[in-house]
Amino acid sequence: MKAINQLKTFQRILGEYPADTPLSKFLPGFYRQNKQMGSTDRRVASRLIYNYFRIGRVLPDVPAEDRLLVAEFLCNTQTNSLLQNFKPEWVACVGFSIEDKLALVKTAYPAFDLNHIFPWANQLSAGIDREAFLKSFFYQPDLFIRVRNGYDHLVKAELSKAEVVFKDEGNGCLSLPNGTRLETIFPKQHWFEVQDFSSQQTGSFFRPQRWDSWWDACAASGGKSLLLHEDEPNIKLVVSDIRESVLANLDERFQLAGLTKYQKKALDLTTNVDQVLHDYAFDGIILDAPCSGSGTWGRTPEMIAQFDEHKIEFFQKLQKSIAQNVVKYLKAGKPLIYITCSAFKAENEDVVDFLVNELGLKLEESTVLKGYERKADTMFVARLSPPASS
Repeated sequence: MKAINQLKTFQRILGEYPADTPLSKFLPGFYRQNKQMGSTDRRVASRLIYNYFRIGRVLPDVPAEDRLLVAEFLCNTQTNSLLQNFKPEWVACVGFSIEDKLALVKTAYPAFDLNHIFPWANQLSAGIDREAFLKSFFYQPDLFIRVRNGYDHLVKAELSKAEVVFKDEGNGCLSLPNGTRLETIFPKQHWFEVQDFSSQQTGSFFRPQRWDSWWDACAASGGKSLLLHEDEPNIKLVVSDIRESVLANLDERFQLAGLTKYQKKALDLTTNVDQVLHDYAFDGIILDAPCSGSGTWGRTPEMIAQFDEHKIEFFQKLQKSIAQNVVKYLKAGKPLIYITCSAFKAENEDVVDFLVNELGLKLEESTVLKGYERKADTMFVARLSPPASS
């Protein structure tokens, strides 16, 4: 009976879910409207719907209930009532390796093709292991925090007291189980920032100098600016974003981090912003460009079902447009840090080629941050610079 009720709840959620809304926004509203659901019911329902989307576009002609069972088998290592009730022959195999489980699914559903999970795998950036990237969707990414200088022992002590299993990834980065209720463990302390492992690694490309003037051009919530500030507190900082509401949230985050000296500007970087920035010349620019976000879809697997291939070209044009309007404020020989959380070559290497061939920048270094190898986001980062003055 429990399994049947869980399946009915899943069917209701799937039936009511509007395809253009993030699950993280839809589910809380659904639970508010269904107050009879206890915390365990909500947790199971969330697991089912997220796992359902984790198998991407596999088996499109198979009923949703069958796809859910495939997802529950591939995305879990422990048995549950749904598998016990509807797929008992798989229960003893749920702890098998992912390769063995895929073979079993293929036997039951000959049309199953791993490549259909993420059907744009032929457009991935160079160096991404296609099979490993596809298999990474079966696992929920970890939660990562970046501990502020001097608070490492305090954060670890509180996590240990709360019996939270964590791993020290080095350089102040800790990985925790996704869903860890940090707000209950640290109700008032501001000893760390929640920031993905790969996002933290982009900071090694910044290398700011004391008294430099830097611009975080698409700052969003300011995570990259905080990395920059922690590396070199004595910089002059300008942050901008097209969304004023996002910049308002950034203020609060900066205040908690002790970053008080900065200028903030709401700018549409697809347009000429010389009226605002004509007097500025920067020693470094961070361009964390708007992108498909395909490297983060392990956290938001519903995006695989919602994505249209034409959006890759849309984002590439947007990135080129913004880059063209940004680089003219960079001093000769100074770095442009180009970042995306995309796994697509068109948004990564191809845009770098544009920056080099069309805008005259020199590529110093670039890499794909392979988050899929460690339950983190996959990102791309490149450091480029205009020619030094002769």
